[in-house]
Amino acid sequence: MFRDINALLSPKPLALEAGIRRLENGMLHIAMRNVLHNCKGRMLDWWFKYFETTADLKLWHPHDHVKHGGWDSKWIKNKNYIGATIHATESLGDIPPVSATIKFHDPAEIFNVDILNQAYADGAVSAVVYARIGFGEDTLLDDNGDPVDGYMFHVVRDTVQGSTLRSHFYLGALMADSENQLPDEVGFGLMEHCYSEFTYLAQVLPSLYYAENKNGDKAPLLW
Repeated sequence: MFRDINALLSPKPLALEAGIRRLENGMLHIAMRNVLHNCKGRMLDWWFKYFETTADLKLWHPHDHVKHGGWDSKWIKNKNYIGATIHATESLGDIPPVSATIKFHDPAEIFNVDILNQAYADGAVSAVVYARIGFGEDTLLDDNGDPVDGYMFHVVRDTVQGSTLRSHFYLGALMADSENQLPDEVGFGLMEHCYSEFTYLAQVLPSLYYAENKNGDKAPLLW
């Protein structure tokens, strides 16, 4: 399923930049491309180490984000989110709110390490977020504590405008081989949600980053 995953690290156009497609195994692949004006990859990476309340989540999406259910002990404020699990309640456009469980991983676990390092060195990427994801009150987890229903990737490339964000989701593993596969409507709802949440976030993230990131770079002087 992920034989072409390293293509996300290239600035060249992909066959699926925004849209949905049904995989051969029955899962649903959802893609969305966002332009984050004035936001850089380092800011988005910092955001995952910063947000911890429902109020923070609502900055990210005032409509769809309903409740922050908490991080586990692997999350360390302003320092680390890799290996951490978050619980949240959110809706996807017109789809009613549902609980989500997301466990974050080191991108080097799934991307080719040499290609990943070279992409950082060349400026082809400035941040990569990789997680396992599942939905529902009783999300099925494997022995490693990972939700087994899907995968989430956010790949950022800095540009003169700010940055370009590729978000790709592979969902519906638990329903993939049944007659009731994850419906296309969920994919379209996630596209709407993903576009909106990062457009909202881009409006507040630069100022928040400069104000709250004590170990980061200083805000530019605008006068």
